[in-house]
Amino acid sequence: MTIEAPAGKQSLAEYLSENGILERGELERAERLRRDSGQRLNNVLTKLGLITEKDMAKALAGYLNLPPLSAKDYPDTALFDDKLSPNFLKEARIVPLADSDEGLILAMADPFDDYAIKAMQLIAEKPVLPRVGAPEDIERAIDNAYSDGRSAIDQIAEQTGPADQADGDADIERLKDLASEAPVIRLVNLLIANAVEARASDIHIEPSENALRVRYRIDGVLRDVEAPPIRFRDAIISRIKIMARLDIAERRLPQDGRIKQTVRGKDIDLRVSTLPTLYGESVSLRILDRGNVVMEFPALGFGEQCLDAYLAELSRPHGIILVTGPTGSGKTTTLYASLRKLNSTQTNIVTVEDPIEYQVDGTNQIQTRPQIGLGFAQVLRSILRHDPDVIMIGEIRDKETADIAIQAALTGHVVLSTLHTNDAAGTISRLRDMGVEDYLMTSTLNGVLAQRLVRTLCPQCRVAEEALPELIEQLQLSRLTSASPITLYRPAGCDECNGTGYTGRTGILEFLVMTDPIRRLVLRRAESNEIHRLAASEGMRTMFEDGVGKALAGITTLEEVLRVTRDV
Repeated sequence: MTIEAPAGKQSLAEYLSENGILERGELERAERLRRDSGQRLNNVLTKLGLITEKDMAKALAGYLNLPPLSAKDYPDTALFDDKLSPNFLKEARIVPLADSDEGLILAMADPFDDYAIKAMQLIAEKPVLPRVGAPEDIERAIDNAYSDGRSAIDQIAEQTGPADQADGDADIERLKDLASEAPVIRLVNLLIANAVEARASDIHIEPSENALRVRYRIDGVLRDVEAPPIRFRDAIISRIKIMARLDIAERRLPQDGRIKQTVRGKDIDLRVSTLPTLYGESVSLRILDRGNVVMEFPALGFGEQCLDAYLAELSRPHGIILVTGPTGSGKTTTLYASLRKLNSTQTNIVTVEDPIEYQVDGTNQIQTRPQIGLGFAQVLRSILRHDPDVIMIGEIRDKETADIAIQAALTGHVVLSTLHTNDAAGTISRLRDMGVEDYLMTSTLNGVLAQRLVRTLCPQCRVAEEALPELIEQLQLSRLTSASPITLYRPAGCDECNGTGYTGRTGILEFLVMTDPIRRLVLRRAESNEIHRLAASEGMRTMFEDGVGKALAGITTLEEVLRVTRDV
């Protein structure tokens, strides 16, 4: 059986356009490339990163009126394993699902692949009934059923055996050759693809004396994953450095770079950082998945009360708003959401960042380069001559940058930036430590948003439990809810969340508005604890209260809230 478009039905491009899956301009671009390359449209779209492979599989199933496939449809045992090799199945991106009287049911990433269909017809000696599957699901099924228990990394590692290299020009050339070999390229691509599929934010590749350790940071928590053999250490690190356009001969100094790559039909940016360690270079890759970034305030964890107060201060014509928290707490994402809210044809927005994490249409984004003397302070001086309405500073790191931000706010600009403090009130002490005068803070600072990220419970498997009376009394939970009995939730683990009980993260926040009573405390040089108490008495919902509210609502767990707020 050869799959064709249903009779009388529109083309795939028309189907994707009419169903709002892709814009007409994106399809026209893909059509031009399809004509030039001779590839099928569905393959061109995923290679360009215009649609993910999973979304393409859903669209093809709908277009061809085929039933969609789920994880339980894939077999645990191999069919025709004496006639099929894992390499052939992976190259063709197919896997047999079932052998029925009507024919062989075959999962296909590309249902228009006539060669694969005819090959399977010869092997099965019966008609083939195609179904559309996502490539990652098909590859996982092949590994489970056809690989004798060997993982994809094991299979690739068997195909070559590079040895660790010593220093020297000849060895550098050898490393370049090794890093360009197909098995090493596939190993690196597999490590990245697995991380993207697992929703990881970071990949850490860390050498030790006898092993190579690979860890993914998923939902803020580091997890060990299968690593290639130690003999691949230098080849893998060299491959990553080549992709990031770094100097593979330089192993004594840290280096930073960037990789742009399409993974599973997604456009992914990778920020690469290398660090010399005792047993070789350690590599960290920060994954910036533009398709997964949500720029809507409610999705970032803003409750109604916090959001109303934040938007009121954001709409002021001048002044500074600071977003604070530790590294990896979502500060930059909040700033991007704020820029999106302020972005309009009447507003001139300029950002100064190190590095630029996401491109925002309609804004002028500037990457600092300290190595050539282009730091935050130097850029800001020039920005003020470009008549901006809104200035976003990636981070206020020193007094010079803070002074220029204050001058910008005093001269009628809106300034958004980040700072590293534990809570909102602690920002005052931090700015004082930098040397900022109290009267300048009270004149320019409109508000401070402090935030943390907590893991969100998997809605499929979370378990409700009545809170213990001792816990209710200790944490004063009855202040935050009128429910009786008071219910909390715990993670259980299921297939949807890979057994962790959590899927994704959300923010817990507190927003301190610089009211006149708080300004008077600042001018009196009051301690941050006193400022925090006054803000709470004026109605500020503290970070802990916001977190407990989300725990009571079943969004997260009380343990997660205590984990990230115990130092606040």
